[in-house]
Order: sequence, then C-alpha cells, then structure tokens
Amino acid sequence: MGHAFAFTLPDVVVRFKRMQGYNVLWVPGTDHASIAVHTILERKLRAEGQSRFDIGREAFLKRAWIWKEQSQGTIKGQLRRMGFSLDWSRDRFTMDEGLNRSVIEAFVRLHEAGLIYRGEYLVNWCPATQSAVSDIELDDKEIQGHLWHFRYPLAEDPNTFLIVATTRPETMLGDTAVAVNPKDERYQHLIGKQIKLPIKNRLIPIVGDDYVDPTFGSGCVKITPAHDPNDFEIGKRHQLPFINILNQDGTINENGDPFTGLDRFEARKQVVKWFQEHDLLEKIEDYTHTVPHSDRGGVPIEPLLSIQWFCDVSTMAATCLEEEHQKTNPEFIPERWTKVYTGWLEKLRPWCISRQLWWGHQIPAWYPVINGEISQDPQAFVVARDADQALTKARAQFGSQVESVQQDPDVLDTWFSSGLWPFSTLGWPDQTEDLARYYPNVLMSTGFDIIFFWVARMTMMGSQLTGQIPFKDVYINGLVRDENGAKMSKSKNNGIDPLELLDKYGTDALRYALVKEVVGTGQDVRIAYDRKTGESASVEAARNFANKIWNASRFVLLNLEEQTPAQLGSPDPGALELADKWILSRLHSSTQAIIQNLESYGLGEGARLLYSLIWDDFCDWYIELVKPRLRSEDPVAKRTAQQILAIMLESILKLLHPWMPHLTEEIWQILTQSQQQTSIAVQPYPSLDPQWINPALEQDFGLLIQTIGLLRNLRAEANLKPKQTITAILLTGDPDEQRILTQGQGYIQDLTKATSLDIVGSLAEEPQQVAAGVVGTIQVLMPLAGLVDFEALRAKLQKDKAKLDKEAEGIRSRLQNPKFTDKAPPEIIQTNRDQLAELEAQIQLLQERLSKID
Repeated sequence: MGHAFAFTLPDVVVRFKRMQGYNVLWVPGTDHASIAVHTILERKLRAEGQSRFDIGREAFLKRAWIWKEQSQGTIKGQLRRMGFSLDWSRDRFTMDEGLNRSVIEAFVRLHEAGLIYRGEYLVNWCPATQSAVSDIELDDKEIQGHLWHFRYPLAEDPNTFLIVATTRPETMLGDTAVAVNPKDERYQHLIGKQIKLPIKNRLIPIVGDDYVDPTFGSGCVKITPAHDPNDFEIGKRHQLPFINILNQDGTINENGDPFTGLDRFEARKQVVKWFQEHDLLEKIEDYTHTVPHSDRGGVPIEPLLSIQWFCDVSTMAATCLEEEHQKTNPEFIPERWTKVYTGWLEKLRPWCISRQLWWGHQIPAWYPVINGEISQDPQAFVVARDADQALTKARAQFGSQVESVQQDPDVLDTWFSSGLWPFSTLGWPDQTEDLARYYPNVLMSTGFDIIFFWVARMTMMGSQLTGQIPFKDVYINGLVRDENGAKMSKSKNNGIDPLELLDKYGTDALRYALVKEVVGTGQDVRIAYDRKTGESASVEAARNFANKIWNASRFVLLNLEEQTPAQLGSPDPGALELADKWILSRLHSSTQAIIQNLESYGLGEGARLLYSLIWDDFCDWYIELVKPRLRSEDPVAKRTAQQILAIMLESILKLLHPWMPHLTEEIWQILTQSQQQTSIAVQPYPSLDPQWINPALEQDFGLLIQTIGLLRNLRAEANLKPKQTITAILLTGDPDEQRILTQGQGYIQDLTKATSLDIVGSLAEEPQQVAAGVVGTIQVLMPLAGLVDFEALRAKLQKDKAKLDKEAEGIRSRLQNPKFTDKAPPEIIQTNRDQLAELEAQIQLLQERLSKID
C-alpha cells in the first residue's frame, strides 16, 4: 500500500505537467537490492540443505537472475495495473549493461579523484549476511540486557584489581589495554603499569586517555580496538595491538581460545561463567541499552576490523553544502525535511561501499598475480574499466613479472549504483541527447526514510560526477497508516494488500482515495479498512465518486444527442442564464485553485477541490437546474444548456485525469468520438479564464442553494411525496437578498415543486400551520394546510419518538449498572455512550418537529 501511495503522488504531477505541454519523462526501473536478494536466495538454499558457498558464485548468480526476472515481472505488472504514466520503452535495471558501465566509470573517476580508497577499518559486520553494512543500514533496538563488572588483576600485585564493566563480555578476549583518565587521581600512579588479562594471561598496559569519563562506573575502561569504534581510536592513539576474535559468521576464532568455534553469544555465557568460577565477577547489573541491528540480517552487528573499500563522502557532502551549491540544492516539500537532509550531510563518516556478497556490481579493482600468487599487500591493486586495462596498469605499476590480474570478489553497496540513477539512466557518461534534455531532473519523489540512503547520495554523486545537483524538487511523501492510525509493518501484520482493493473497487478509486487523504504536503494518510470483510470505507467512497461521474456523464452524453463539444461550439454569452454563469465561474475559480495546488504539490487539496466541483456543484446542482431547459421547446435555451454541459464535462474530465486516468480516458473517448486516435493524457490541461470568475455571483448563488436545500428539508420533515406541490413564502427585508431570490425564483420553484413562491419584505399576519426555517436573514415558510394530515403525522412522530425513548432508556440503564461498567472493556462502554448521544439527538429533532405541528 505504501508503494501504491508513493507512486500515485508523482503520477498525478507527471500527468498534469504533460497536459500542460511539457516534455515529461518518468523513467521506470528497479535496483538489484543486493542484500535483500541474498537473504531470500540463501533462505531457499538452506531449505535445500545448501549454502551459496556449496553451489558456487556462477550457479548462485544464475539463480539470482532467474529470481530477478520473476520478481521484476511482478513489480512491473503492479505498476502497469495502477496506471502509472511511465515510459516503459526506457525501463532500466541497475545491473543492466548500460548502468553497469556507468557504475564502473563512476568508481574509476572517484578513485582517481582520491575519494575512493581501500583500507583496514572497523566496519559494521552482519554475521547473518556475512557482509559489511553502512551506518544507515542499522536499526537501533532497545535491549534489556546486563552490565557485567569484572576484576582485572595488576600484574605486579595479583591481589589488587581494577574493575571494568562491559555489555559484551566475550570481547574481553581481544582486550589490549585498560584506559583511565590521566586527570583521575585514583589511577594516575597506575598509568604505564600492566594488567594480567584473565583467561588469556596476556599482559596489557594501563593507558591514560582523555576519552575516559572518570565519573562513569569505576573510571576504568577495557579497550578492545578491533571490536569497538571508540576503542579503535584509542588503540590508534596509543599504538595498541588490534586483536580480532571473531570469524565472519559470528563465531569465536583462534584468537579467542579456549572458546574457539563457539557462537559469540554462547561464548559470552562461558566467559561470564569463567569469571564467576574464578571469583573475578564483581557484580551483574540489569542494564537497558541500545544495540544496533542489521536492517536486513535482523541480528546485532559486530564492529569488526576488516579491509574494505570506502568512499570519502564527507568531502563530497562539503561540496553540496558550499554556498554556490546551496543555491541549486533541491527544494524539499515539505520544507522541514531540508534540515534532515543538511543534517545528514554535516555529520557523515566514510561510507563503506564494499559488500562481501556476489549479487551486485563487482568492484572494478584488480590484484596482481605474480608467480601464481595474489599479492597480500592491501595496497597492491589497480582500478580499471576492464580486465585488459587492469593488466596493462598492473604491469606498469608492479612490473612485467605480473602474470595476470584477479578481480576483487566483493560487490558494491546497492546504493552506490542507485545514487547514479538520475544521470546514469540518461546515458551518462556519454553526452547523450537525453542527458542534455532531461538532466538535471525536475522532481524526485520519495519517502523520508531514505533521504540519506538515496536523496543525499544522489546529490553528492551528481555534484561530484556531473557538476550539477541532480534534481530541483524533492517531494517527501508520508506513510500510509492503518484504520487505527498505526504505521503498517510486517511485524504488526497490519498491512493492507492494494491488489485486493483494486479487485474490489477499481484502480482509479484506490488512486483517488490515497491522494485525497493527504492534508497539506507530505502528510501521512489513514485508510479506513474492515479486516473482517476486506472493505474500505475510504476507497468505497472514492468508487462512489467514480460512479457519480459515470452516471453524470451518461446523462450528459444522452442529452448531447451524439454531438461532440467541438461540434456544439461555444455558447452565445447573451444566451447564458444565471446558473450557466454560476457554474462557469465555479469551473474557472476551481481550475485556478486546482492548478495552484498542483504547482505547489498540494495534491490532496486539489483532489478535494475537484470532489466539491464535480459532486456538489455540477452533479447535485447544475445538472438538476439545467433539466427543464433540456426539455424546453426553445432551441436556443436547449442548445445553450447542451453547450455548457459539454464544456463542463470535458473540462472536468481533463481536470480529473491526473487522479483518475482510466475513467476519464474512457468517458473522454466517447464524448469526443476520438476513436482512440488520440488520448486525453496529451490534451491541454484546462486553464482559467478570469473573465468568467465572479465571486459575488458564486456567493449569491450559494444563498439560492441554501434556500432550496432548506425547502427540500422542510418537505422531507413533512413527509411529502415527491410529486406533491407546495407554496412557499420567503420573508426578508434585505434588498440584496430579495434581488438574489427574485433572480433565482424559477430555480427555487423547479427544484422544490413550488407552484407559488412569494418573496416579501413583511407579512400582514403570521401564517398558521407552517414548516419554517432560516437562511441568512431569510425566513423560509412552507404552509402545510391541505398538504399534511396533522393528526396522522403527529401520531407517527410520537410513535417514532417513543421507540427511540425506549432504546435510549435501555442504554442509560446499562451505563448506570455497575455490573456492566465494571466488567465491560472501555471501548464497549464508549460505544454505548456514542449510541446514546446519537439517540438523544434524534429524539431532540423529533421533539422539535412535534413542536412545529402543535
């Protein structure tokens, strides 16, 4: 549902801009989702009793391509079914031949610029996927854990201990120092001395470092440089050894003897047990702390010392933040996300771009093979566009003894290729016509959760590789929430399948419902949904709207007598009636407001404005007002009515098309008799004509509508049959109101079945037995004598009231009964209170109607 929503929003903009005459390109495509695909395929392999290492890289990649074709087919089918106006002739995939070339070129250029390098650093390691993950691929989870306090004995005095605390006891196997603050008087005399590390019996130094907070815990900190980012920095400052105790699958390696081969969490238990047995466990505290988990692997990550490829994004980000780029940086809608974007750019660390996976863009780095051996020097490599170029470079750099080159087996982070999307899909690095025409892009529409994953990386890559920020606007859409306002998630199992709603209500209904719910820009939307029946009140209302349009269109088409809008032409301004001028004013003022909202990405407000224009103004009022003229013997009056109906229907279809493309296309084809020769999608979007906008007339006509509505309500209250006629009196001393009512007298009489309508400033005597109401300062009086059997009406109303009184009394008794209120769930009690309030309102209304009769 989130994807249906996220794609519908830009589709509205794309269709609107195309109808405005712009050459619009919306490129469809998919990324290769390296980690996600590995997770899926390796799960299948485990079910077969195998791993990817058992079948090898080539066989694994063959499976990946097959899975890609299947899943991509599903994705494309769903996008097509939603009617998104994508240019399918340009469909791209991040690992297709052209984009692979772009990725290689980008890597080479960034390496040549000194922005990509290889080094041994701490990375976030996911034991589940056995790959490095970047900082923003982490999901911080609050864990109810423990804080273990260990005693570390001094080497020179085994009976003297320093107390250190840790949440990861197994890492002590890789400790290479204990640090204290050099200003902490308790430990100043110990700096430079040694600790005898328990279990390992390794001598490690006590070092002084300002990083240590002397007020936290004992003021002593165990230092594991190979498994903690802060310890890593301390280790570099004090030139400590870096001892890695973990294998890539999260088990303990030979450096963690005697626990070699144990899973990290089992090793944790065994380490604690050892300290307990040797009386070196000071205490255990309950401790709530945040533990970063791999977003894809779903397990706690391990800081692991590893040789990886990095991208110096801080330098690239600084370029984006420079004053000259600030002028061209994208405008975020809503604007509040600008701070999130710039905040990310200001705090970036080197981006680990290598992944120990097979599905993805293999890193274009090669290692020289000499005497049949690959060089073990971490810096003995060349970066090249292909193997031939790599061999030439390697021999030039390392000598003619280089026999061959071996490509780095790792692949690039998926976001590396996705970061090139705005220009790689247009042919970069070649200077193509598409690149010249469509780059920089105009609009990037996405979710707030990938502002850094994708948006910031695209701006950095674009700025560095093309010299331009890749897009003008970034529209950040909100979330689709469930019927209770909760975020949809797999863990909550509260998602809604959009395909089920498409089957039940139709594509346009779902599209319109999703966008209409957006208030402002970038806000979350809430979809009403009954999980028992699979029904959605929100989408059903949109389907009813579509049905309303279809039925109104059938009425118009029937009365146009097979004439197209072009054949009917424009009406004679002198032949226009008050209702014609009113509906044309509503059309043009609404068009103005709708365009303004579309230009500022107020897509939800635009949808609601259309709803009001179509349902309220056109269907409920104008069509009813125009019916007498369509039956008229006056050819000018009839043709004028037909012309206005044709103008209104065609304009409404064009205005609505970005939201409901299928319905509007179907009706427009019939209306214009185009025979599929052209499409509404490429027709000019309606433009406003200020000469037709008349706010005073719209206000005046609103008074007529309210008056008609009140008289209709009075008829309903009196239980009059549809064919019964009435007389009415409109009493007002306001000259403007008298003028308006007089101008619309015919409309009032036609729509209320009033054979007589008196518009007066005063009455000689107060009429008896009338139904009455007020609009503005107008008293609306409907004499009932001769129309209503008062005794029968009184008896009916009294019977209805008695029935409601009985129901209300039953609920009151229930709510006053402690046996009910003490046991019933709060939501049941509230439901009863709501029912009582509704009944009391109905009883009050019946009492008022009885009072009028009396």
